[in-house]
Amino acid sequence: MSKSTSSRFDTALLVLRVVIGVIFVAHGAQKVFTMGLGGVTQSFVQMGVPVPALTAPLISLLELLGGIALIVGLLTRLAALGLACDMLGAILLVHLKNGFFAPMGFEFPLSLLTSCVVIALSGAGRLSIDDAIARRRASGSG
Repeated sequence: MSKSTSSRFDTALLVLRVVIGVIFVAHGAQKVFTMGLGGVTQSFVQMGVPVPALTAPLISLLELLGGIALIVGLLTRLAALGLACDMLGAILLVHLKNGFFAPMGFEFPLSLLTSCVVIALSGAGRLSIDDAIARRRASGSG
């Protein structure tokens, strides 16, 4: 890959990570700070999500902290994998029965799932904390 192509690829990954991360941070913050974990738990009960007392706080924090991790590019593959699983669960448990189209269908969570899979497979790119840590280790400074 040429330096120019590599630079565009890293920039594209940064844009994807930041946009998807902001979406997850917004949804996680809404769950944690607006709805509250009790409200999220009650919503999960109504939606039929298994073990809502455990899954509601787990998903709320995953979306908030995982979104932040994507934005800064820290533990990016792990965060993206967790968020992809989150979206797969949302599709299978909540949205699939409503068909494809938004607002109740699965098209939006499918877009997020796909973006997270791309990030998990590609990694964060050079414009990330993950890459800075790897370069530091490779240079023997860490």
